[in-house]
Amino acid sequence: MLATPGVLPSPAVEDRWAFEVKQDGQRAMIYLPGDGTVLVRARSGTDITAAYPELLPLAKTLGRRAAVLDGEIVALDGQGRSDFERLQQRMGLAGVPARAARTAARVPAHLMLFDVVHLDGRPVTGLPYSERRGLLEGLGLAGPAWSTPAAIVGHGAQAWEMVRNAGLEGLLAKRLTSRYEPGVRSKAWIKIRFVRTADVVVGGWVPGRGRLNGLPGAVLVGERREVPLWYAGSVGTAWSEAERARLAGLLRIAAAEACTFVEVPPMAGARWVLPRLVGEVRYSTRTRTGRLRHPSWHRLRPDLAADDLT
Repeated sequence: MLATPGVLPSPAVEDRWAFEVKQDGQRAMIYLPGDGTVLVRARSGTDITAAYPELLPLAKTLGRRAAVLDGEIVALDGQGRSDFERLQQRMGLAGVPARAARTAARVPAHLMLFDVVHLDGRPVTGLPYSERRGLLEGLGLAGPAWSTPAAIVGHGAQAWEMVRNAGLEGLLAKRLTSRYEPGVRSKAWIKIRFVRTADVVVGGWVPGRGRLNGLPGAVLVGERREVPLWYAGSVGTAWSEAERARLAGLLRIAAAEACTFVEVPPMAGARWVLPRLVGEVRYSTRTRTGRLRHPSWHRLRPDLAADDLT
């Protein structure tokens, strides 16, 4: 079951919702048949059990009880926050168990459990979220590499402030009466991201394809660290047609022969511009090297000069 992007439920109805911290990791279904084995499948259905050897002891936690659980595999940073960049070192290693075990010693993974869809030989997807949550918490699943993080009923504004102050990615709001709908992006689950903004300098662009031929498909943006322009990411979403056309004209005027970033971005077919245009972008988090994650275009900033951003 997938969540729909949205906004925080209003105070008038928030007591009908539960709020969970949105984790930034790899979604997984955990199959515990009650025979001492465990199977971990990614959202695609791929068997990724061997990529996460620290989850193997989970097989014996329920004894002979059978269950299918829903959760998110994360790698935590020094402040206990999920860090997708760290987790990427663990992903894709299911076919090389020896390497997965070595990497696990250096970058441990942790499974955050948030739902149960099958228990004791019967599906529980038809039960409301509140009942499924009670079943999940009753399993007492807390271990060295797995846990059942708290869900808060009501108090959405307070939960949002906690998430913002802790530097977390956002919240998931789940209607207490909602059934579990496999494969559905449901409005009964809402994901609310904490959106950050940054002023960036445009240093290049990548031409679009098809109907976007001759227009920018994405712009390559950077940030000033003293004088050099450091590459911060590629932004290719949230433009209107008028904005894209206006930006295309400005990019042609600012065309340059050489890249002005400290390091050339690894983008095939990139075209370079003089670092004059300033824009404001929205993003979710940053990587450890300062790159913007999930950036989207917000607006041009003609009121700012690139040199003002040093």
